[in-house]
Amino acid sequence: MIARKGNPYMERPALRVTLIPILSTLAGSATALVPVIATEPIVPPFGLMILLAWRLLRPEMWPVWMALPLGLADDLMSGHYLGTGMILWTVAFLVLEWMDQLLVWREGWIEWAIAAVAIPLLQAGAWALSQPADSYTSILTVLPQTIGAVLLFPTILRLTAALDKWRLKR
Repeated sequence: MIARKGNPYMERPALRVTLIPILSTLAGSATALVPVIATEPIVPPFGLMILLAWRLLRPEMWPVWMALPLGLADDLMSGHYLGTGMILWTVAFLVLEWMDQLLVWREGWIEWAIAAVAIPLLQAGAWALSQPADSYTSILTVLPQTIGAVLLFPTILRLTAALDKWRLKR
């Protein structure tokens, strides 16, 4: 179970290194299953937030295609139309890959700024893809959820960093 020395990821138990990011993202998506009675969406998209936090903390950890199965799981748990999370999360990964080529360094406030742009765009995309043709639902319905997600993202980033520290602990 413990691999050879040299690669820092290979010195730890392989299951813990591999499964913790996936399971934490799935647990974030599973928060959509918690029964919250509200007239408008108020629970932030924790699956998306945890996915962005992992991707910003460890850009080398996941290939771009990893957004497809995680987006599928989020679609199944959150009740979005099938493919919504798959498309939007993959586009987010592609844009983040492109941004990694442009940015030489990043600090915490830059990561928050990236998330503050990505979360509203992805929420607007999810809203647009989930509207029937004759729907008159305003995009403002997702505004409280989106503001809450942007304001809560630094906390999610810190929790993900703590989880990453435990994940890589020997």
